[in-house]
Amino acid sequence: MSATVVEQPLLRLRPFRNLYVAGAVSQFGSQISYVALPLLAVTALGAGAGEVGLLSALGTLTVLLLGLPAGAWVDRVRRRPVMVATDLLRAAALLSVPLACWCGRLSMEQLYAVAVLVGAGTLLFDVAQLSLVPGLVGRERLTAANSLLVGTSAGMDIGGRSVAGVLVQAAGAPVAILLDALSYLWSAAWLRGVREPAAGPPKDREPIGRQIREGVRFLFGNSTLVAALIQGTMANLAFPLCSVLLPVLIVDQLGYPAWVLGAYLAAGGLGTLAGSSTAHLFGRRLGTGRAAWLASLATAPASLVLPFLGHGPWIWAAAAAWFVLTFRTGLNNVLLVSLRQRVTPDDLLGRMTATMRLLLMSAVGLGGLLAGAMGELWGVRSALWLGASIMALSWVPFLFSPLRHQP
Repeated sequence: MSATVVEQPLLRLRPFRNLYVAGAVSQFGSQISYVALPLLAVTALGAGAGEVGLLSALGTLTVLLLGLPAGAWVDRVRRRPVMVATDLLRAAALLSVPLACWCGRLSMEQLYAVAVLVGAGTLLFDVAQLSLVPGLVGRERLTAANSLLVGTSAGMDIGGRSVAGVLVQAAGAPVAILLDALSYLWSAAWLRGVREPAAGPPKDREPIGRQIREGVRFLFGNSTLVAALIQGTMANLAFPLCSVLLPVLIVDQLGYPAWVLGAYLAAGGLGTLAGSSTAHLFGRRLGTGRAAWLASLATAPASLVLPFLGHGPWIWAAAAAWFVLTFRTGLNNVLLVSLRQRVTPDDLLGRMTATMRLLLMSAVGLGGLLAGAMGELWGVRSALWLGASIMALSWVPFLFSPLRHQP
């Protein structure tokens, strides 16, 4: 009987299928707001580089306050209700934006607040989702499940960002953000069909501070996880430096229409889709760690093309380089997330995931703040050069780690 369950296609498993569809729907909407929110700030409120950078950073810097408690809390409770509640929170926050815009009451302060609420909801949703997947599919199928999840997420990136550029130009950013809010409501509806596996006795009597310390010690006591953390932190610092100010550069300074920005970002979605879809093949042929290391090394030169983004063929060269770099991201996301889940006990999954996410997303937030500050002081391209340099060196942590020998 167990062999039959293992061979059953993942999308025939109803709990995983519902989790998959819910994530895909909300991810599609999220990519619309990824483009629409900063464009709304630039076009409706006249936001500059510093304000756009802060808007990007606030959504991720919320993990500094909530990251570690979130992991301990998720390990104490049922995970599906957490995901439903955060979908509803994000829907309500985003609905306020078009309503305020149509009433003439929109402000940067409101956009900042929405970024914080959406960032907090996304943190809790993602920690709960990643902690739930092993129990739904089994640890022997984690790479296949994560390949499907990350690959579909990349497909939503392509569709969402491509649609966003056209939608913002045709109907306006408020309508685009309204669609994102509705996508979260749809996600919450799909999550009703997810049935969680039975959990062990919760540690709700143990002080939360002790549980947090246990998760932190586990992460930093595992050299494989530490190497993945350092490499991911470098990449996550570099990506916002290379992308946060793109609305300012492409639309405002270079004068391209909004759909060009959407197409450029969609090239990144294609890269992530290609990388995640082939990750299991690279992992099977080379080993998980070796595949991640070699992919990071081989794609490093593409980073140095990004700062030359400009008119004529340079925008296409930069888009191609962005595709190559996001290909590596898609590949590494599948391989390294699966590896993290395999080496972590069930009762520590929430805390390991939250601690890892705290540091990784803090790097994203710091990158957004750096991008805004550098854009104000030295121009947009200074941020691109710093991000490209960090990205080009992000393979180095693997070189000195046992991770590159992991099967």
